[in-house]
Amino acid sequence: MGNIPHHFLGYWGYGAQHELEALLSSILENLSPTKGKGVKSQFSPQRNYPLPIWNVAYIGIDGNSPPLENQIAAISASGLFTSPDAWVSLQENNCLILGREPFGKMPLYWTQQGQAIWFASQLQLLLPILQQSEVSIAGLSGYSCFSYVPTPLTPVKEVFAVTAGTELVWQSDRQSGILRSPKSKNIHSWREAPKQLTDEATAITELQTLLKDSIERQIADLKDEPVGVFLSGGLDSSVVAALLVQAGVKVRAYTLDFGGVGIPEYPYAEQVAQFLEIPLIKVAVTPNSIKNALIPTVQALDLPFGDGVCVPLYLLSERASQETQVIFNGEGGDQLFAGWTNKPLIAAGVYQSENPAGQETFIQQYLRTFHRLGGYESQVYQPEVYAQIQNLPPEDWLLAALDYNECPSLLHRLRRAGLMLKGAQNIHPRATALGFAHGLWVRSPFCDLPLAEWTFSLSGELCLQGACEKYILKRAGENWLPPEIVWRQKRGMGVPLTSWCLNDFWHQLGIWLNPEILRANNHFYPHIAAQIVNGKLGAGIQGRRIGETLWLLMMWQLWRSHVLNEERSKQSWDHPFWLPRRLWRSYKRWQD
Repeated sequence: MGNIPHHFLGYWGYGAQHELEALLSSILENLSPTKGKGVKSQFSPQRNYPLPIWNVAYIGIDGNSPPLENQIAAISASGLFTSPDAWVSLQENNCLILGREPFGKMPLYWTQQGQAIWFASQLQLLLPILQQSEVSIAGLSGYSCFSYVPTPLTPVKEVFAVTAGTELVWQSDRQSGILRSPKSKNIHSWREAPKQLTDEATAITELQTLLKDSIERQIADLKDEPVGVFLSGGLDSSVVAALLVQAGVKVRAYTLDFGGVGIPEYPYAEQVAQFLEIPLIKVAVTPNSIKNALIPTVQALDLPFGDGVCVPLYLLSERASQETQVIFNGEGGDQLFAGWTNKPLIAAGVYQSENPAGQETFIQQYLRTFHRLGGYESQVYQPEVYAQIQNLPPEDWLLAALDYNECPSLLHRLRRAGLMLKGAQNIHPRATALGFAHGLWVRSPFCDLPLAEWTFSLSGELCLQGACEKYILKRAGENWLPPEIVWRQKRGMGVPLTSWCLNDFWHQLGIWLNPEILRANNHFYPHIAAQIVNGKLGAGIQGRRIGETLWLLMMWQLWRSHVLNEERSKQSWDHPFWLPRRLWRSYKRWQD
């Protein structure tokens, strides 16, 4: 491979060049030793005002591939630089362009300071440029609804993210030296094909060819080194592993083992590995290993992500990086082929069309599939923040993704939304960040444009046939894998968050969600953690939702401490978590 994952930071616009260069240099000097190693800068050749000036520094690199024509910076999640995932380009008419491909594998951020645009592939690199790093209330609201911050927002005021599948274009005014607001240009849209494929045999043949072609493209640069594959034993990762083996690649599989808690997935991964005759490494996930990896995971993610799977995936990446530099995953299969989460929404959509006077709109029903804090705002936020959040209806962040004009049929609309929301804003950038933290290139064969566009020509019956989801993918893969793997029902990864929070992390909750710290932050109600464990936040937050909600809040608070580097106030003891849980339960019963 030669290259290692890296990041970039740069500026473009008007200002005193020596001041901008000095600021960039000081940021690079203050990076941690590992992050700052291998810094390469590329200056603009022109220095005569009023032409815009620019500079880019690559961070953590030992010799990058040259960007393509007109690009001054580019980055790839996979290490295949022929098709970058995020890029910065200059046009001859003094335009700056920041762009991202539609799957959202690599983030790209920007902020305007004076008449200069600063851009970076990591949010943390832009924080030193701000005079003050403040939490974005809109970003916080989005996070609490979705467990990720919806683009173009970030969790930080004045810093914005380029939305996947778009380019932002700045036009400079050479005479005034003033930058205009950027124009957003849609460079790709997931759109239902006018002609739908209904013949099953044709669809199976075409899909098998597209899957093999995607794998071929993603192994083109590999020599003889082994690659890793994250293998859950589910259909998507198993298909990827099977295709890699068929292509003659040396494959090592990695799977998670949660021990006696949660839903065990590793027996299925073992079955696939034995069938494919590849080694399988089980990575034990214990409360102690989670606790030790928690803060490194938060720092690696860069943005706050509230899904419980993040820390286990950090441990998986850490283990894989000991033996390989390239990791394959099955991410994206659910979004492409209408996975199991779509079934209740399709039922709701049918009901809605037959009962249009229903109390909930379809968009509100879609919002509820995130199972986060949407709808609980008045119980979650302190009055001042709640007043601001009331003017930010979360449904607005879903409108473009659920656009009827792009995808008139319900199933394609849901697939489009899955790609634009849960895929591009959560699953893919998260996977890349965790891989990069361990020097891994991350390759997702389902994130393949020809394959993805082809799926929008599939009739709904080929994706979802009766109660069987991802039907056509199962038919395409049934000769590659054991039938009990192909046709088993999907359940999702059973991360035992509620068990961890109410048992192993009980005392830690009093630190992570301490009432005095929450009071000083002035966002969440100080005693929200106690409300959740008491079952008093809402009827919908019971059982597994208790752990998911506590985890969501805790990851946000840890992000504020360890990425935003906010000073923490002194902690208080006015919470139940300093008591052993057994005693607290006895006390609670006595109180009731």
